Amino acid sequence: MGEDSMTAAAAHIPRPSHTGDQGAPAPSAQRAFRHVLGHFASGITVITAPGEGGGHSPAGFTCQSFSALSLDPPMVAFLVGRTSATWPRIARAGVFCVNILAAGQSQLCRAFARSGADKFAGVGWDASRGTGSPVLRGALAWIDCVIDAVHTGGDHFIVTGRVQQLSAAPQGAPLLFYRGAVGGFRA
Repeated sequence: MGEDSMTAAAAHIPRPSHTGDQGAPAPSAQRAFRHVLGHFASGITVITAPGEGGGHSPAGFTCQSFSALSLDPPMVAFLVGRTSATWPRIARAGVFCVNILAAGQSQLCRAFARSGADKFAGVGWDASRGTGSPVLRGALAWIDCVIDAVHTGGDHFIVTGRVQQLSAAPQGAPLLFYRGAVGGFRA
């Protein structure tokens, strides 16, 4: 793609504004945004938190918007939709665990992506020693955190966490999300 066509394409991207809400983008712009960003492969995680009080089941949801944030201090970040029914439970807990899913855990990915069901039914997990958040059995790695800050970013919250503990399996491959599909990695 030449420079002129890149400039023409860039002209259709809304410019950031700090003067307030400029209205929602047209559905065709949202589809184009999803299509283009779908070309970025990402790992899949399940964000978990302990249940509230005695007897309540833990909270969790599938999340592909996860990233390392800082080495000093060790911090991570994830994004969650502002309309998420699970997020308020995690926010109240004040802690979370990022479970990085392994290639064979696509069914677990789908289970935690559902709304309104007991996502932990039949799922093996252990409470982390640090925060008590669920560490899912078979996860490729896990990162146990305390919520540091929550920022608003469009229709999502940007959650940062300070790492308390972490561990990784000695071997394995990640579960990936690419162009609307879930699968493994092959070099």
